[in-house]
Amino acid sequence: MANTRVGWIGIGVMGRSMCGHLLKAGYPISLYTRTKEKAAELLAGGASWCATPREVAQKSDFIFTMVGFPSDVEQVYLAADGILAGARPGLVICDMTTSEPSLAGRIHQEALARSVSSLDAPVSGGDVGAREAKLAIMAGGDRETFDLVLPLFQKMGETIALMGGPGAGQHTKMANQIVIAGNMIGAVEALLYTHKAGLGLDAMIDIVGKGAASSWSLNNLGRRIAHGDFNPGFYIKHFIKDMGIALQEARRMNLALPGLALVNQFYVSAQACGLENLGTQGLYKVLATMNSLQT
Repeated sequence: MANTRVGWIGIGVMGRSMCGHLLKAGYPISLYTRTKEKAAELLAGGASWCATPREVAQKSDFIFTMVGFPSDVEQVYLAADGILAGARPGLVICDMTTSEPSLAGRIHQEALARSVSSLDAPVSGGDVGAREAKLAIMAGGDRETFDLVLPLFQKMGETIALMGGPGAGQHTKMANQIVIAGNMIGAVEALLYTHKAGLGLDAMIDIVGKGAASSWSLNNLGRRIAHGDFNPGFYIKHFIKDMGIALQEARRMNLALPGLALVNQFYVSAQACGLENLGTQGLYKVLATMNSLQT
């Protein structure tokens, strides 16, 4: 372990905790993020700062990225000062951002040309799963690379699977986000109904959250709504990005997903109202306003 050098790029709501678990496990970390100040805690814990993704690549055996949007992924990997520009044969790269399956495939091909191994491995579980190292990690790539990375994945998550070849992790995450979209609108409407009926939100979650209607969205984000907490465990703006990718992929497959399209429009409304930096539970504010209810 002491000889395994790990690079990490992106320390947002989830990435900070994920990187922290590897640091606490004793892996030497070379770190890059656009705002160095955000890395202060990890740097104080022993991580080393790099000025560019290229420098991270030059100092690492494994690199993990957890950034915001596909454009960020492309910049981090494919720019002149990006990871692949500094990659040497034998490097293993793993993008854990929720991004486009086609981009995962493109990065895989560019990596192969440099004798670099790659995985796309988005995660599910939100800020809580990241903090508690209980994420679900869904990977795309080849078995040999997956097996190499698995011991590191196990420091960040507890449900980990290779779903298929390049891009398969991203496709699996799209399925996850489609489920979450439906669950979120159901949870929010149930909470609004509960409020309008004069019942206690926590009391409703206590009973409904243990029956057939139980969901992660209700039991975790529903609690936050009940307590007026709209801070991000996962940003609305990132969820809009994810739903957009899923809808784009569905169109490519000639597949109609009307439920996802409807929920996407509600979240776009949230963004139009200036709520894009709230957590996904901020959907409650949009529907509450539509129904003239206070939040």
